[in-house]
Amino acid sequence: MTTVLNPTRRSFVLGGALGGGGLALGLQLPFGPTAADAAEGPAQVIRDANGFPEVTAWVVIRPDDTVVIRIARSEMGQGTLTGLAQLVAEELECDWGKVTTEYPTPGQNVKRARIWRDFATGGSRGIRASHEYVREGGAAARTMLVQAAANRWNVAASECVAAASVITHTPSGRSVTYGQVAEDAARLEIPKGVKLKDPKDWKIAGKPLARLDTLGKLTGAQVYGTDLKLPGMLNAAIRDCPVQRGSLRSFDATKVSRMKGVRHVLQVGTSAVAVVADTWWQAKTALDALPIEWDEGAGAKASSASIAFRLKEGLTASQAFTGNSNGDARGALATATKTVEAVYDYPFQNHAPMEPMNATARYTPERLEVWVPTQNGEASFAAATEAAGLPADKVEVYKINLGGGFGRRGFQDFVTQAVLIAKQIPGTPVKLLWSREEDMTHGRYHPIMQSRLVGGFDAQNRLVALHMRLSGQSIIADVAPANLVNGMDPLTFQGLYQPGEHGFGYTVPNLLIDHAMRNTHLKPGFWRGVNANQNAIFLECFVDELADAAGADPLEFRRQLTVNHPRNRGVLDAVAERIGWSKPAAPGVYRGLAQMKAFGSFVAAAAEISVTGGNRIKIHRIVAATDPGYAVNPAQIERQVAGSFVYGLSALFFGECTVKDGRVEQQNFDTYESMRIRHMPKVEAIVMPTGGSEPWGGIGEPTICVAAPAVLNAFYRATGKRIRSIPLKKHGITFA
Repeated sequence: MTTVLNPTRRSFVLGGALGGGGLALGLQLPFGPTAADAAEGPAQVIRDANGFPEVTAWVVIRPDDTVVIRIARSEMGQGTLTGLAQLVAEELECDWGKVTTEYPTPGQNVKRARIWRDFATGGSRGIRASHEYVREGGAAARTMLVQAAANRWNVAASECVAAASVITHTPSGRSVTYGQVAEDAARLEIPKGVKLKDPKDWKIAGKPLARLDTLGKLTGAQVYGTDLKLPGMLNAAIRDCPVQRGSLRSFDATKVSRMKGVRHVLQVGTSAVAVVADTWWQAKTALDALPIEWDEGAGAKASSASIAFRLKEGLTASQAFTGNSNGDARGALATATKTVEAVYDYPFQNHAPMEPMNATARYTPERLEVWVPTQNGEASFAAATEAAGLPADKVEVYKINLGGGFGRRGFQDFVTQAVLIAKQIPGTPVKLLWSREEDMTHGRYHPIMQSRLVGGFDAQNRLVALHMRLSGQSIIADVAPANLVNGMDPLTFQGLYQPGEHGFGYTVPNLLIDHAMRNTHLKPGFWRGVNANQNAIFLECFVDELADAAGADPLEFRRQLTVNHPRNRGVLDAVAERIGWSKPAAPGVYRGLAQMKAFGSFVAAAAEISVTGGNRIKIHRIVAATDPGYAVNPAQIERQVAGSFVYGLSALFFGECTVKDGRVEQQNFDTYESMRIRHMPKVEAIVMPTGGSEPWGGIGEPTICVAAPAVLNAFYRATGKRIRSIPLKKHGITFA
């Protein structure tokens, strides 16, 4: 057992992962106190901030039978909060009507020497990477509550049953509520090796229950970071060097220091300046008037054209990292009867959550508190601790619900900035809020990528070889270079990789998929769906091209390639059947298909579209199938699928960040658009969990990747035109 009693700031921060990867403190016991907690004696009870007993680290039970379930993952609209609560409640056998939730705080966990996992919320890991230990936490709590009741009655625990927060002694009929025995249960030793329910016996998990956070959103009671108000709080606006990786030369504070409401003009780090004022608008107005000189660095020479040229060179470069291969692809292509070649490209894209980056910090030499909407509370805690220069046990981070994240709030630059500002104004809470322009200029962009694909056929029109060359950015090379594998970034090959959560879903006798790494001055990030997005467009549109070259139906061509991939074929067949692929579409309506495995889930989409004037697309319908292994809340999965298509289709039609003089040109939603409600097609989600022993799959990100290629393949059927670069607005194509 590893415990951390009073870690120094340095030792604590060095344990943290970079970027969005999270802070892992080791977790040996995920649902209860460590040996250090128990050392205070068997009667020691750990209590929450309100004085109520923690039965396990995941479960607090109040005397009125309210069950507070701790949710370590972040809720940013995806429904993870409700799904995780369902899993705990299922094993706990509690009354779902009395369940509420709260976020644990990293600082309290350090102080109590409780060792936690990496609780970053990204990579669709919210449920699939949590389900086992949160279920164990619920089962352990139920066992302890039952044992406490049995001790009260002096009977065997095996004679007692728990249901709906009530424990009943079966032979005598005596009963007691959870709230009545919670105090006693909290004094018991946490059991090990608790048995979990078979999913076929679930009564709460696996059901389409209503979300727990809906009411607060409807009434406006839910607090986001931008809503937060503290007594005596000041507001900060910030501007970083407009060319990423540049620095600050100088600024003239005297020009704005006497403006209304302005309290401070501060340098922040090496590349930014902030104005602190009574209101945020006063701070921003002064910042706009502040004379600033920048050292823009080498990045100022970059443009979209220069970046594209560099990526194009990588398509034929001799050096590349091999992500997946079998046979001799180059040799087979050289002797193929027929070859087909195409080049695709994918642009930078911004996360653009509705709520810009923000964090509120209050610093004194004795204590730092930070309130932040973050996808990774542990990484925020590490960043705040490092920036403050305080021991970890003098720092606390309070996680707030997110107004959108999509991967951007896994990074901690805005947290560091908030702490550095507050540190210069001790004792005063300061809320840092980025402007939309700052958010667009300093995004962690979806990596830019090009791909050259070559397929080869034999005399019988059978696909015998495929070479897929990627050329573009590596996220890992920028945020966590130590995680590269002999220089290679495995994440680049999502959906194309060797067997695993992003495994390639086709069997090709001779295969080579490689990556020429070409990084840029713009910082890449984990944009919802990440590399599966472009890889699905590259691969699934090219598979359609191969089917055409072979004179084959796109569905049947894919079915032949998925003979050895039954779950890929399963979702493909499901969407084809629901869309009516074997029957003619309505006059003027055309169909397209796509499938992939991403984040452990198997996904497929079939789209029906019509095109008017050659350039105006109406998407009538998209059928989407998802096999995540297990479904914790089927209704929420359907909503996630539909929501992911909003994101994926917006990217297809509009999403592009272009570069001029090193700067991102798109500064707001007038030039970085999103699809409107009237454009949204009917989405029919097929949730088809196959269970089994394979790891659980994710939900929030996988289906994004199949939306765009399904529509692009349908567009080709409608017009005879292949679109190999997005967004569609570049080609004069928009929604009807």
